[in-house]
Amino acid sequence: MLAHFFGFEKHQTSFWQEVVAGISTFLTMSFIIAVNPGILSDAGIDFGSAFIATIGATALGCLIMGLYAKWPVAVAPGMGLNAYFAYVVVLGYELTPQQALAAVFISSVAFFIFSLTKIRSWLILSIPAQMQIAITAGIGLFLAMIGLTSAGIIVDNPDTLVGLGRLDNIELLLSLVGLVVMAGLDARNIKGSILIGILVISIIGWGSGLTEFGGIAAMPPESQTAFSLDFSALATPAFLSVVFVMFFVDFFDTTGTLTDIAEPAGKRMLDGKIDNLDKAVLADTSASIFGSLFGTSTMTSYLESAAGLRAGGRTGLTAVTVAVLFMGCLFFAPLFQAIPAFATAPALIYVAFAFLRSLKDADWADPASGLAVMVTMFVMPLSFSIAAGISLGFLTFVTVRLIAGRGKEISAGCWLLTVLGIVWMLASTAL
Repeated sequence: MLAHFFGFEKHQTSFWQEVVAGISTFLTMSFIIAVNPGILSDAGIDFGSAFIATIGATALGCLIMGLYAKWPVAVAPGMGLNAYFAYVVVLGYELTPQQALAAVFISSVAFFIFSLTKIRSWLILSIPAQMQIAITAGIGLFLAMIGLTSAGIIVDNPDTLVGLGRLDNIELLLSLVGLVVMAGLDARNIKGSILIGILVISIIGWGSGLTEFGGIAAMPPESQTAFSLDFSALATPAFLSVVFVMFFVDFFDTTGTLTDIAEPAGKRMLDGKIDNLDKAVLADTSASIFGSLFGTSTMTSYLESAAGLRAGGRTGLTAVTVAVLFMGCLFFAPLFQAIPAFATAPALIYVAFAFLRSLKDADWADPASGLAVMVTMFVMPLSFSIAAGISLGFLTFVTVRLIAGRGKEISAGCWLLTVLGIVWMLASTAL
């Protein structure tokens, strides 16, 4: 029955090959179980609620992706958007966690409706490749800034804005050790390198008494944030700004990941079209809707799913396997809650490194492209605003081309995003 439903023969795979692929993907991305609740805790959501929401939304998202779209791709809370949720939306704009979750819900529903129309395909083809690179790199630097700050490597300095932390700080040194351990293991193609790095540094912290060990297993905690969305800020500039950012970042992230994975997943057909891409996008956006109801930030397809593809995953059973493994983690809340911030900080930095790989395709020889990439990627972390980076990046991209007499290169979709960015910048003055 499984062979017929998932099409093992058509995709030249087997039950055990798909299960092994699912285990590979799980090991590669399971660091999110420790990192996402830690980030959401900074936003005022208690760890237990964030833990349940992370696992529940990930498991459900993977099931939808596996059973509906039948793609071997995992879905989980997006890195970058979870940091934006906590540090910009809640701590910066001072929305409550419940109001922020409402913004996630609205942006996800809007993306779902948008994905049902032909406008999505039109806009995908309209977005300049250089701006996609810029946004990905900008989010990477945004994550790196948060990770470096959390590790104590970058600190506030009233004279120079930022400065170097004290290098005799044991927690800072442990974060650096964790970072190189993750990189070294990944370079050796060891599955779960980020999770292993987190656990190694945590064990050192527990053993040395730097942080308290709270046990390994227990019954799953109760959620205090599930189905507690607050729409009272719906008409405020801050709320609408957040919806704008979440919508477009999720759009770039989801479509970029799925189109990148399509080739190794065997989903790209001979005519260039991608099999079941619409269903995969809808599965992703559905996961975000449910994720907001469960109490977590925006969900997205994970590029780490490539680990499962390298292990031979070709059908939705790979994603279903990931879902089952995540559900099994529900009983290990004490273990994940005991993981200290100096153990998860290097994970943020290392994930940022993966985001920056896209810069190899940036056209630095062309000022009309290179300047827009630079503005986008540096404004995001330095202004602590993803929206500012996107808006100023598109404005730079369009303006330089107009001055250079290359206005014909600007697509209608690019004009639309530029206008929306200008509207956001005007509205942001009211925040």
